[in-house]
Amino acid sequence: MTTLAGSAVGCCNYYHPNFAFFVVLMGCRIFNDHAEFTIQRVIQTRKIFVNREQMMRDFNAAVIAAVAGASLLLAGTAAADMPKKTTWTAYGTTSSGYAQSVAIGNMMKKHYGTNMRVIPGKNDISRMAPLRDDKADYCACGVAAYFGQEGVYIFADKAWGPQPLRLLMTNIGTFGLSVATAKDAGIKTLADLKGKRISHVRGAPALNWNVGAHLAFAGLTWDDVVKVPVSGFAASFDAIINGQSDAAFSSTVSPSPKKLAASPRGLWWPRLPHNDDAGWARTLAAAPVYNKVNATIGSELSKDAPAQLANYPYPILIANASKGAGEVSAIVAAMVKHYDDYKSAAKGALGWRIENQNMTWAMPYHDGAIAVWKDKGIWTSAAEAHNTKLIERQAVIKSAWDAMSGKDDMAKEDLKAAWSKARVAALTKAGFDPVFK
Repeated sequence: MTTLAGSAVGCCNYYHPNFAFFVVLMGCRIFNDHAEFTIQRVIQTRKIFVNREQMMRDFNAAVIAAVAGASLLLAGTAAADMPKKTTWTAYGTTSSGYAQSVAIGNMMKKHYGTNMRVIPGKNDISRMAPLRDDKADYCACGVAAYFGQEGVYIFADKAWGPQPLRLLMTNIGTFGLSVATAKDAGIKTLADLKGKRISHVRGAPALNWNVGAHLAFAGLTWDDVVKVPVSGFAASFDAIINGQSDAAFSSTVSPSPKKLAASPRGLWWPRLPHNDDAGWARTLAAAPVYNKVNATIGSELSKDAPAQLANYPYPILIANASKGAGEVSAIVAAMVKHYDDYKSAAKGALGWRIENQNMTWAMPYHDGAIAVWKDKGIWTSAAEAHNTKLIERQAVIKSAWDAMSGKDDMAKEDLKAAWSKARVAALTKAGFDPVFK
């Protein structure tokens, strides 16, 4: 600070006693995202000598005052940007995502006076529709958020189409999302699934898509296995227990794998070795949402007996791209700053920690979130380039949807088929992998 003061005062070193007034103007500005703090001090004297040392002391005092004042102003700005009330959607009231949302809401109420309403949704439509219709500000969603930006599955519909979604934060836990197999089926690796029976859930394309991503790890597809049609998720494991199937997709913490583990057939999780670069490249090409995880929680897993598996974030906190950057920054900053307030207040909330955030995940970050990551020093040029490409991808998908004529007059299945072709063509032409083909 002395060096700074010396250089500032050095330029004002000239004084002549005949000056009627001698004015010294010094400013200190401190910038931090949305805050600008300016201190100006004017010393006016008439025929009074102001020496260099006094000026230096005055300057240093002004800088100290500026730093102290800036800290107060920045805190005040964050509080000012935090909404008085906010509405989130989440999974049902018995879900960990709902409990975590409530815990985060309690943190915001405690520190900022924000009132949060959490709307529980029993399915993807009931969670995403309020966000689409501007009746909710944020969604603590599942992987359907990714389907929304891609315009696939339930979003390949005239009431939806691709959604302009942006990421705030994600929760990445130590659970696995993988293909569970019967221990007596002779399936040690994913390659061993070739020719085996796998539950194929009717009306649940996302579950079947996840199986496909795991098959891709071993260079397989659904054509290399025997599909066993089942009516739902629970039925997919009942089929294994009853000897009709050998494998099904699940979270490691779901009750269904635990039920299989207790059955005579037993439970085994085929690994996705984290050093198998080729296998991971195939899985990520099929499903870019996945992360590597040393799974330590769930049936047949523990800290002493972890498994190298895959998972994707849950919950995924999203907003529409149009959401104000100031408010988003305030919420993300609050979640980082006051993490200790909610990390143990709901099951699984530990996964929100800043060290778990993936800056190059499958969805683009909101500008407001990026401001926080830059401030924390974790936003890189690679992250910026990745984010820009994801936003370009969303734009290509949206343009293709808007350009497709006759949507309103098409039957639901005809629209899905036509949109699938148009989407793949547009992304391919723009140099993007369609992923969903």
